[in-house]
Amino acid sequence: MAYYGDDFTGSTDALEFMSRAGARTVLFIEPPTLSQLAQYEDLQAIGVAGLSRSLSPQAMELYLRSAFEALQKLNPRHIHYKVCSTFDSSPTIGSIGKALEIGAEVFESEWVPILVAAPSLGRYCTFGNLFARMGIGSQGLIHRLDRHPSMRVHPVTPATESDLRLHLAQQTTRKTGLLDILQIAQADAAEQLAQLIELGYDNVLFDAIYDQHLLRIGELIDQFQKSKNQALFSVGSSGIEMALGSYWQTEGLLNKRSHWDALEPESAILVISGSCSPVSAQQIAWAERHGFVSIGLDTTTIAAHPNNDSVLNTTIEQALTYAQAGRSIIIHSSSSNLDPRIKEANDIFIQQGFSPSQIQSRTGQLFGRALGIVAKEILASSAIKRIVVAGGDTSSYAARAMEIEAVEMIAPLTPGAPVCVAHAPHSALHQKQIIFKGGQVGPENYYELVRGFS
Repeated sequence: MAYYGDDFTGSTDALEFMSRAGARTVLFIEPPTLSQLAQYEDLQAIGVAGLSRSLSPQAMELYLRSAFEALQKLNPRHIHYKVCSTFDSSPTIGSIGKALEIGAEVFESEWVPILVAAPSLGRYCTFGNLFARMGIGSQGLIHRLDRHPSMRVHPVTPATESDLRLHLAQQTTRKTGLLDILQIAQADAAEQLAQLIELGYDNVLFDAIYDQHLLRIGELIDQFQKSKNQALFSVGSSGIEMALGSYWQTEGLLNKRSHWDALEPESAILVISGSCSPVSAQQIAWAERHGFVSIGLDTTTIAAHPNNDSVLNTTIEQALTYAQAGRSIIIHSSSSNLDPRIKEANDIFIQQGFSPSQIQSRTGQLFGRALGIVAKEILASSAIKRIVVAGGDTSSYAARAMEIEAVEMIAPLTPGAPVCVAHAPHSALHQKQIIFKGGQVGPENYYELVRGFS
């Protein structure tokens, strides 16, 4: 299996569930060459941590097509375009519809399965409508997506429609059918799926609210792949990895991995956060109250003077003072979605003549790069060995700025955000422990859990 993640945090989410299923999986920053693959023995799955979630459709056309073509050369049975389990996208930024069109053309797909539900992450789909728990790895309330306290006010792709078929219809002319929650439980689900394909649906969305639904869906899409004997292109959350992994275990192709080496607590960790979700805000506030040093990145100055790294140097010097004193540090581009830096930077981008969609892309690129450079320099000059990267839209740019080549899971922590080891031979990140965390992931005391690993 090969998958392409539309951001880094979502890519490590898929990495975790394939690794847990028993498949040795490595996540690369760019599509790997054959010589790179040869450095990793017994690989059964690979991922590519992309950045298409922050791109316009025009940029996606250039970037995604070449990435898909590179993955096709590896000759996998399944190729998955991995998106966030809250389906973050719009017609102008991170368009999943555009990704569907490109992938279907490259892989000559008769139809494309879409699975967004991920019950273990608190994501459920019923009659085509997506519901999401407030926070991953927590006991937050479940909300319909367009009424979700965080997703409805997302600064880049606010959720205004919970019916994923209608949501996709704003992004593509491809027709999306539905195999609903009642049909999936029936013995003739395969026949009903075949009927949808015969009726000319270009995509088929699968409902799911329980893990047993995922097992059935994994069976349906894997059997279809076998019948056609060609790579099957799919779109969705890490529910795809959960579904196929569960089915392959029942077929004896994989053995579920339950043992992981124990990790020792760290006296100090570094967190870089580009997230402005309410969950992230609560986590930052909790950490501040419990001894973490909080440093706000001067994003206003970075927006006005993107080629002047004096702000980064000042931040690095400030952070190193605390790191050398053994303190845990959080460096953030916003402390909440009400942080005045968000409006200040946005106003500067408008004055510079950028359109709303260009601003959305530029925010992730500029601030993600800045956070990554700061983190790399802090790790090069301190004893910190464990780092957290929070926020999906900035994570891919941060990872590239840190010169990470690939990551591999070494231990579970919170669902969707495993502890990984970084392969970065030209960077201070090499062999350091790193966690890529989406804005919705984790309980309020998440950063203390990371530090103490308890």
